[in-house]
Amino acid sequence: MGKVLSQTDPVAGIIAACGSVGLELSDVSDIMHGTTMATNAIVEGRLAPIALIATEGFAEVLDIGRQNRRELYKMAVTPRPDPLVPRNRRLEARQRTDAQGAEITALTGAEIARLAREVKALGVESVAVSLIHSYLNGDHETRIGRGLEGVVPFVALSHQLNPEPREYERTNSTAMNAALMPLVARYLKRLVDRLGSQTGLHMFHSAGGMASADSISSRPLALALSGPAAGVAAAASVARRLNLDRVISFDMGGTTTDVSVIVDGKVQIDSNQRMAGYPIRQMMVAVETIGAGGGSIARRDGTAVRVGPDSAGANPGPACYGLGGTQPTVADANIILGYIESGRELGGTVRLDIKKAEAAFAPLAKAFGTSIHDAALGVRRVANANMARALRRVTVEHGVDARACTLLAFGGAGPMHAVSLAREFGIQNVVVPRFSSAFSAFGCMTAEMSYAEQRPLHLQSGVWSANDLSETAARMAERLTDPLLKSGCARDRLRVEVAGLLRYTGQSDAVEVPLAAPYDLAAVDTAFKAIHQRLYGFATDEAWEVDTLRVTVSAPPKQDVSALATDAAGTATEPVAIRKCWFEGGSELDTPYFDRDQLPVDWKIAGPAIIEDAWSTIIVDPGATAWVDAHAHLHIAVEAGRK
Repeated sequence: MGKVLSQTDPVAGIIAACGSVGLELSDVSDIMHGTTMATNAIVEGRLAPIALIATEGFAEVLDIGRQNRRELYKMAVTPRPDPLVPRNRRLEARQRTDAQGAEITALTGAEIARLAREVKALGVESVAVSLIHSYLNGDHETRIGRGLEGVVPFVALSHQLNPEPREYERTNSTAMNAALMPLVARYLKRLVDRLGSQTGLHMFHSAGGMASADSISSRPLALALSGPAAGVAAAASVARRLNLDRVISFDMGGTTTDVSVIVDGKVQIDSNQRMAGYPIRQMMVAVETIGAGGGSIARRDGTAVRVGPDSAGANPGPACYGLGGTQPTVADANIILGYIESGRELGGTVRLDIKKAEAAFAPLAKAFGTSIHDAALGVRRVANANMARALRRVTVEHGVDARACTLLAFGGAGPMHAVSLAREFGIQNVVVPRFSSAFSAFGCMTAEMSYAEQRPLHLQSGVWSANDLSETAARMAERLTDPLLKSGCARDRLRVEVAGLLRYTGQSDAVEVPLAAPYDLAAVDTAFKAIHQRLYGFATDEAWEVDTLRVTVSAPPKQDVSALATDAAGTATEPVAIRKCWFEGGSELDTPYFDRDQLPVDWKIAGPAIIEDAWSTIIVDPGATAWVDAHAHLHIAVEAGRK
């Protein structure tokens, strides 16, 4: 395994990563690529200028939005972010279809030509087309898209990206996709040109699977949660192998913490997300993200300490990195408390310096009239409280009791905070998987090739038609099968999964219910009520409907690497050092340090203990017990004697 620091040029980062394990690009047959490129572009506002074509009379849909505010009680905060497309770049098409998809006003060739001329005059290179009721009949959008060929290089059509009602969300998602297309398409082209024909490129998408670079070029919004989703996919793989039915994945990196729930080895998917305040209708892994990571900056806020959401990032990084950072961060707190060795090299590139961390914390400690160690413990507590709120939200929303879950911790900083966080929730078991510091990359390796689609169905329980449901699912599955066959997947190895988003008549939100042929009404009714009872605490005999049908077609990865043997396991059971560490309550304890790569299977230790690999540190707090399983995953019983 190799890991390198983030680089400004992602292509250079990939080349450096190959070099870290002694490979040249020419040696690599396939690259599984997850990226935060789309996420960062959205959050930082680095989106390409685009034009929007809407049905005549509906160009203001991005201004109208929804009535809900971003902040209910903060009047200084605007109800919603500025529209992605300013009014002077929105065009209206003289056409109309009704709520059944039937044409009311024809779209003429002259009208398409007029739109093409006006788009050309705007000087943009990407256009979003979102027409009323196009999710039922996409013919007009398709014809406009053809008319723009040769005028602009990039066109996003809403009926292809999000064939569902909710005009505001569909239009906003299409506009965001169009704004990402120039950035992502050029990056992928540059990467493919650099790789050459000998190396296959597979992109990890936000719904937890792999897709071809060609398909992602036209749908770059699918990368919006690519990085966090890869970690969740890896967590689900470990959960299945260890037979864990309820898992909370806890991914704490340098800037953010991502939390997700895995039930029965299955990643939870949500099609309603927000990024940078904008609604997105896109199937994505259900992840709660907060601005709390190892690089989160701590500062005085009145009589309290605030940690994050701003971060020191990778450059200059925390003060202890010695790269120019001067503000106190969570990583600096951890080195002050003795959890990380001063002088240690992270991945052979960053040498940690406790003196610089203490210098950064000195003003904060002075402001509160306390010691540097107490200030560091306080910052750690605040960071843990921030992450606890994210855990609470994600478990409550999925109707899961956190106390019955296993906390699966990874990322560069996750294993350092896992036991403290578990104790706050009453969680009894923590698992730190093998390759925890590069777990998202491991998720890319274990992911399946998959494509998914969801469409409105509105099939009511009172007029149930298993035949209509079956035919719709079959048509969707056939469309999704085509790109997998073109990428070389064998049809007999493809797996089709069907799910319905069900709700009681008049209910706003729907719940996901797995569906299987022959789609028996009684079986679907029983499954829906059981899931509704678990999530909301009740179920009734009222009429319900399948609001939306979701189909996923997937193919297994070329190689199964989820069960990597313990080929790197060692025989060392003695600590490599014993150092002073400070734990909750201000107690200073002699704490043994161990090299994780040298620990044998079934090795066991009672806390306090510190276990390190090249890039991450695992804290076994006092009273906890850790042991190594046959796959080199580290298990921690939060209370002594539990396993």
